[in-house]
Amino acid sequence: MAKYFKVKVLKFALGFGPRLLWKNIGETEYSIRAVPLGGYVKMLGEDPEEEEELELSPEDALRAFNNQHVLKRIAIAAAGPVFNLILALILFWLLFWSAGAYVVMPEIGQVTPDSPAMKAGLQKGDLIVSVQGKEVQDWSEIREMVQDKAGIPLRISVRRGQEVLTFTVVPEEVTQEVFGQEIKSALIGIVSSGKGKQVVFGPVGAFQRALQETWEWIDRICVVIVRLFQGRLSMKLLGGPLMIGQMTGEMAQESFSLLIPFTAVISVNLAVINLFPIPILDGGLIIFFLVELLIGKPISIRKREFAQKVGLVLLIFLMLIVTYNDLSRIKFFETIFEKIFG
Repeated sequence: MAKYFKVKVLKFALGFGPRLLWKNIGETEYSIRAVPLGGYVKMLGEDPEEEEELELSPEDALRAFNNQHVLKRIAIAAAGPVFNLILALILFWLLFWSAGAYVVMPEIGQVTPDSPAMKAGLQKGDLIVSVQGKEVQDWSEIREMVQDKAGIPLRISVRRGQEVLTFTVVPEEVTQEVFGQEIKSALIGIVSSGKGKQVVFGPVGAFQRALQETWEWIDRICVVIVRLFQGRLSMKLLGGPLMIGQMTGEMAQESFSLLIPFTAVISVNLAVINLFPIPILDGGLIIFFLVELLIGKPISIRKREFAQKVGLVLLIFLMLIVTYNDLSRIKFFETIFEKIFG
């Protein structure tokens, strides 16, 4: 995106730290770095004081990032997260087009005694067709529709034989322990029959399903983030590069094809996290540029530097948490942590 707007790109790096391989092509240095965690693009004029220090020529000054129109800078900052989402969309599309999708049918296999479902009249063998008027095609959709509706009456329509019946079910709140923390959710007391079917998609249908899947993962990730800040989920759920590497290895051993959806999910995660309104991330930069667009002038260098320092501290704190979590999942380090922290 920077090159599209004629901004001078000095470096394009995969990873961080010392260079392992590099090559200059035109005005840009392309490199692979020692630490394979992300990457970065270095543009001329990213540092507000750089133009004065380097005494740029008039031509280079015009191509400096900080001299571009604010809308162009927003587009450049947003390009990374946007293309993370596009990559996820493409991977999901290829997956659904080539392999289709296995769908667990919304058929009730068991009704828990004295549960809201049994009191309402639901029975084993009922095929759920809609909840609150919204069509249901997959068992997982039921859980998502119910989990935040404790105490709220829900209209559930089922197909029983040749009839379609509608019942009013009031989910009850239950408390479950996850990583040592009590999590509240809502249940109606039904268990899936486990029956499923393979759905085949054409290119258009696969693309529509890929759009839906990408959006659902964005929604799931945002919900988890909100619940983390609310204290409804434990920070122990967070994982970092070590956990990702471990999961990648396990999936590759089980089936190489599992890496495709896993990569797509990681890509969605990166997009959402990079759009956080933290100054050192793309989302923080976009906030700066939007403020500039509103007030008609850039935020002062001092305020930006202060905000970026705060953002850096937050990122370091987050990295320490996920690293601790990653290491604590490894048996050797788990034993050490138990001895140190009890």
